[in-house]
Amino acid sequence: MTRIDVALVERGLFPSRAKAREAIEAGLVSIGGRKIAKPSEPVAPDARIEASAPYEWVSRGGVKLAAALDAFDIDSTGLACLDIGASTGGFAHVLLSRGAKSVTCVDVGTAQLHPSIAADARVKSMEQTDARKLAA
Repeated sequence: MTRIDVALVERGLFPSRAKAREAIEAGLVSIGGRKIAKPSEPVAPDARIEASAPYEWVSRGGVKLAAALDAFDIDSTGLACLDIGASTGGFAHVLLSRGAKSVTCVDVGTAQLHPSIAADARVKSMEQTDARKLAA
């Protein structure tokens, strides 16, 4: 027996235990129709696990921004956008998927952008940059 979060990663259903845990906590993982409640729950090696991603964006931030853009009827098509505190790039992911011309991602950290966001030619990453110290 192995933990369900570990099994989900080993089977390639999620890229990390953290992502698997998010899906479990959202009630999106089940075995035989029974929802799994805890990431530590043991699972047999031959168990048929059913799982779906909790959201389509690289981070939960994307869920929040997508909801706000919809609620306020904001169209990012063709815009040059700024993602301050970009982290993994959830906001950038949403903006790019909705047609943004470009997104500048600013963060004090390094190497945090999801690889798919970092590799996008429309993204400019400004790592180790404190947005409070930016000048026009």
